[in-house]
Amino acid sequence: MTDTAETDPRRLRSRARLLDAATALLRSGGLDAVTVDAVTKVSKVARTTLYRHFSSAAQLRAATLERLLPPPVHAPADGTLRDRLVELLTRQATVIEEAPLHLATVAWLATDPGDGPATSALRARLIEQYRVPFDELLDGPEARAVLGEHDRVQVLIQLVGPLVFTRLVGLGDASPAACARLVDDFLAARAALNRTRAK
Repeated sequence: MTDTAETDPRRLRSRARLLDAATALLRSGGLDAVTVDAVTKVSKVARTTLYRHFSSAAQLRAATLERLLPPPVHAPADGTLRDRLVELLTRQATVIEEAPLHLATVAWLATDPGDGPATSALRARLIEQYRVPFDELLDGPEARAVLGEHDRVQVLIQLVGPLVFTRLVGLGDASPAACARLVDDFLAARAALNRTRAK
């Protein structure tokens, strides 16, 4: 898109109307409701105009979901590694709990066969949103001293994975106490692994 096209008020208005319609459809009927036909009907924007903005329904869905992503969570600056992990995990749990569409995004990205640039960009942004605060926290000297050699992706899976699973299946809770148990279990397992490696 050219600079002129990006700032053309008519293009901006039509894109906003399309995304508003897609958002309303997503909220009322889920991802399957966001089709080219439904969005053009609700937005009253021509199909040809929609295709000037989005090359496919997958790109339209990705743009809609990206618009709805909650703001990123930041790692706490102070406290012990344990306390900071508990606080960060509690913040992530709140985002997951309060943003059901966030889970729809995760599910769609995990199952969508179309892996075009829009889907890839959304996946990258979602991964970054989860990873960055953990990377900030796990880069510190205390984390290296406590955890030893660690794979950050595995840390993310072990800590955030149960929160997503809890929300998806509706079993258990993601309260601060539950987050503290997850962190304590994780840290105990890491300590045991480090002792084994040291023998």
